[in-house]
Amino acid sequence: MILYRLKCGNNHRFDAWFRDGATFDRQLADGDIDCPYCGDGEIGKVPTAPHLATRSGEARDPEARAQALAEHILKAVGRLRQQVEDNCDYVGDQFPEEARRIHYGETKRRDIYGEATEDEAGALDEEGIEIIRLPPFSRRDD
Repeated sequence: MILYRLKCGNNHRFDAWFRDGATFDRQLADGDIDCPYCGDGEIGKVPTAPHLATRSGEARDPEARAQALAEHILKAVGRLRQQVEDNCDYVGDQFPEEARRIHYGETKRRDIYGEATEDEAGALDEEGIEIIRLPPFSRRDD
């Protein structure tokens, strides 16, 4: 795994993990990386130095930095989930069956979302049916 410091065209800076440099390059070329703050897809690497704090105390408080990063990730996942809900058809627990029908051309191609067990998702993967798994998301009022 490799951690890159990135920035978008609106100059928002954020960190992102990738399997390796080639994975980053492929996802960037495919337009799969968006800014977690504004959704901008114009992404580039930011030169970084190990253990260099950009603000007073930032390098000394890794727990606060981890908490801030976790909050940004949760917000990005929330925005992604909202995009899915706004632009895809909900098929509930019929997701595995409907994904197969679409994949094998038995029904009209469209973007869908719903629920699948780990076993069902694994079976879809084994059949070569591409899906994206989103973590469960529940709104909390903490």
